[in-house]
Amino acid sequence: MPIQVAQEDRVALVTVDRPERLNALNTQSLQELLATFERLASDSSVRAIIVTGAGDRAFIAGADIAEMKDKSPSEALAFARLGQAVCSAIEAAPQPVIAAINGYALGGGCEIALACDIRLASETAVLGQPEVALGVPPGWGGTQRLPRVIGPGLARELIYTGRRVRAEEALRIGLVNAVYPPAELLERARALAAEIARNAPLAVRLSKEAIRRGLDVDLAAGLALEAQAFALAFSTADQREGMSAFLEKRSPEFRGA
Repeated sequence: MPIQVAQEDRVALVTVDRPERLNALNTQSLQELLATFERLASDSSVRAIIVTGAGDRAFIAGADIAEMKDKSPSEALAFARLGQAVCSAIEAAPQPVIAAINGYALGGGCEIALACDIRLASETAVLGQPEVALGVPPGWGGTQRLPRVIGPGLARELIYTGRRVRAEEALRIGLVNAVYPPAELLERARALAAEIARNAPLAVRLSKEAIRRGLDVDLAAGLALEAQAFALAFSTADQREGMSAFLEKRSPEFRGA
């Protein structure tokens, strides 16, 4: 199976497992990845998700060019829409999603990473949108999400030139949150996911939704969304437990209710 899923405690690890193709995504693996995130989104036992690639050479090297090469325009449109659906499912998942970028994250791989909430990179990571060198523009959201992450000017430069960015530059420009030695990357991602999972899951989900929706509206509308999320949390048992635990000077036991 090209997509492997393992769960430890409240954290799900999703691994793209095509190391012989540098974890490049074809139609089958995209469909499996989409089904995986649709399933995880409705699993209340999962409070955080990590996405990574099998092996130590690639996170996701991109879309499978051998499959793409001879597509007609209509077939290419369907393929782009499938890739976009995967990225949208990652972005819309109620749980925070962490990309553990352990090598090449190019083209579609960079777009998958951009759809994640947090990006951690190994020192060997290389990111970029090199599609123009293949005669096509990005197709899975790179033209939309990259400018939102690093700013439109730099995003234009990277997309128009196809230039690849190594880990330290990716950190400097805000494309990734942190850089670690390769041997530490997954451990660091697990630790971050566990830290998130200890908090009230409904509060984390409300926070993610407010951030995600707020990025597409003006400040006043975003503040209204935030106030609604804040008020909604007061209908939960987790809010009562969290505040009671604080006043009683004990650790809270959140149940996601």
